[in-house]
Amino acid sequence: MWGVDIEPKTEEADAGKPFLPSIRTKEENQQNSRPVSYKMSARSAQILLVSSHPEVYEPCDDSFALVDALLADRNNLLEHRPTLCLELGCGSGYVITSLAIMLGQESAGVSYFATDINPHAVRVTKETLEAHGVHAEVLLMDIVSGLERRLAGMVDVMVVNPPYVPTPEDEVGRDGIASAWAGGENGRSVIDRMLPIADKLLSERGWLYMVTLAANNPSQICRMMKEKGYASRIIVQRSTEEESLHVIKFWRDAELQVETKAQTTENRTAVPMEYLLSQIPRLAFWRSGSRSS
Repeated sequence: MWGVDIEPKTEEADAGKPFLPSIRTKEENQQNSRPVSYKMSARSAQILLVSSHPEVYEPCDDSFALVDALLADRNNLLEHRPTLCLELGCGSGYVITSLAIMLGQESAGVSYFATDINPHAVRVTKETLEAHGVHAEVLLMDIVSGLERRLAGMVDVMVVNPPYVPTPEDEVGRDGIASAWAGGENGRSVIDRMLPIADKLLSERGWLYMVTLAANNPSQICRMMKEKGYASRIIVQRSTEEESLHVIKFWRDAELQVETKAQTTENRTAVPMEYLLSQIPRLAFWRSGSRSS
């Protein structure tokens, strides 16, 4: 129930060295001009009003793709009437600000939260929000450390542009701007930590919008979430010369949740084959003992 099959794009190694296109792409996008194909929308944050800092990841292709996905799903979001929205890893604040703007006056009473492990990103996000006249509670923390109990089962909309670039594991969670893209092996270290947390925080009607790279194996991510009772579909798919991005929407599906509970019950009541095989010598001994008596 994924909507679209996702096939990772393979890249050839250059001169025997591992090919890490996304690292170069993000670093170049950070230093160079933004994509000319991007069209500003009155319903999203204005780039000129987005604050910046040398150690904070600026809006790039992945940021634009995530906001475009939210805009594409805006009518559904308005009908959804969320009461609490959360962004994990807010960076410059471009995405959470855009979400607050596009919901606007039509969704009064919505609470917005944003977190980041980078203290510079927290300050920059606050400045971006203020420049656009919208508000969110911006917190300095790793993912949502310390917020799990406060927000458990309350988040109606969660947006995440995670660190998805394949890197050595020791680069994950470093101070500064590297924390915005260093994703560890297959770019999945932070994503795999985040998904169980998202499951705890999302309300029964909660939606998760997440950016993934083809190298992250998004099909596997969808299968993992399906096992937890979530349906999924690709809202935006965007390819460049260097990478293939997918913005995936996840939501709880009643039928899948029933199937998951049934499967869990079946697994608990089923007798493992290993156990049955281990009892064969005992059964043989019991039968021989019965004959002797």
